[in-house]
Amino acid sequence: MSSKRNNIIKIGLIQNKCSQNPSENFAKTANYIQKAAQLGANIVCLQELFQTVYFCQSEDHNFFSLAEPIPGPTTEQLARISKDNNIVLIASLFEYRAPGIYHNTAAVFDNNGFLLGIYRKMHIPDDPLYYEKFYFTPGDLGFRSFITRFAKIGILICWDQWFPEAARLTALTGAQILFYPTAIGWHPSEKQQYGVRQHAAWETIQRAHAIANGCFVVAVNRVGHEKINNNEGIEFWGQSFVVDTSGQILAKASATEEEVLVVPVDLSEVEKQRQHWPFFRDRRIDAYQMLTKYYLDDNINNNTKI
Repeated sequence: MSSKRNNIIKIGLIQNKCSQNPSENFAKTANYIQKAAQLGANIVCLQELFQTVYFCQSEDHNFFSLAEPIPGPTTEQLARISKDNNIVLIASLFEYRAPGIYHNTAAVFDNNGFLLGIYRKMHIPDDPLYYEKFYFTPGDLGFRSFITRFAKIGILICWDQWFPEAARLTALTGAQILFYPTAIGWHPSEKQQYGVRQHAAWETIQRAHAIANGCFVVAVNRVGHEKINNNEGIEFWGQSFVVDTSGQILAKASATEEEVLVVPVDLSEVEKQRQHWPFFRDRRIDAYQMLTKYYLDDNINNNTKI
């Protein structure tokens, strides 16, 4: 953990395009990790499913062959890279757990290459070109944070970023930084009509997580136009970014190009922000039981006088 006298660390975000060749994607990402380390990054986060194209655009059993166990061959390579570059590394992988059980999983390595643990994506979408329920079993490890050499960090993955409950519960485990490996973009046919508002909503919700929880938020998105099985594909909008504890965007990557973004943050701002905006202190934990329900229609019907 950082000392009181040295709370400034550097966060590396790696945003890139992916081909149909996992080995090629891994090699390119490994070079970018080294570049981030050379630029002084202490913690490096990769985009969601960094080794492959975003295969969830179609329901195809052949793609299950891309999954591998954790620990496994890829985590062994990532551990060496983490240790060789003295960085904490966050990598999103397609995890093979057992026959018929696969997860969208983030592995977290400390700067000595030790695998601190994993986070399995909790919220699994099922939308046009985002058919993740076909591939991924929902996570069963809950919301958690990891004590690394440089900071206490929480990991959430893509669709998780739309849920304030996920950010809050992860922050309540002590996370100073929330990382979101991401694969989000436009359907080309919808971009002109909905593109601006969709992207604005994505940024806004994550800025709100930073404000509500007094922590830094890091979103690492892929970039490029990917097509699977001759569909229209997804135009990933890149624009990976870092948000400070008051919701201000500190830095943002390109909308169209691969980029290694390294951003300094001052971890002392977390405690300072939570002192001045004490949302954790003022939470009414005695009054939130109804959050365990999908909807409150029964409560309304039973208690509303007509």
